Amino acid sequence: MSDPETTTVTAAAHEESPAVMEPQGKAQDSKPVDIKETEKLSNVVLQIWPPTQRTRDAVIKRLVETLSSTSVLTKRYGKVPVDEASVVAKSIEEEAFSMADASFSLESDRIEILLVYSKEISKRMLDTVKARPGAAAPSASAAVDSSGEEVHSASVSADA
Repeated sequence: MSDPETTTVTAAAHEESPAVMEPQGKAQDSKPVDIKETEKLSNVVLQIWPPTQRTRDAVIKRLVETLSSTSVLTKRYGKVPVDEASVVAKSIEEEAFSMADASFSLESDRIEILLVYSKEISKRMLDTVKARPGAAAPSASAAVDSSGEEVHSASVSADA
């Protein structure tokens, strides 16, 4: 008879045998997993919506960085001073959160709500920089390529 601490058990024998179980689909030489650890992990719930305050703060911090440092967006529309970017970023995040949260229901897919939140942040950030005085509007003859860089019609027709 084998040692109960290293016995591989099946799900049916789980209640009778104390100890170790091999994960399904793993090679026989893989390290056994403790049943108690598996049970702890099965009780873990990942919650996508609503985001934690820590996540929301990280979003605001990233918005401030995007608005106030060199990026595709600021190359086109100009940088926003850090103090103004902080106020604007907090407002953008709060409005996007409120809008997404208002569309949340228990039946809705939480990933879809997270997508609404993300898209709303992007839309509001773009609207904000476009509305700023002195924002460089793209010229009528310019287009934007897939990397977000402005391409003038002369170079577009030369490439075609």
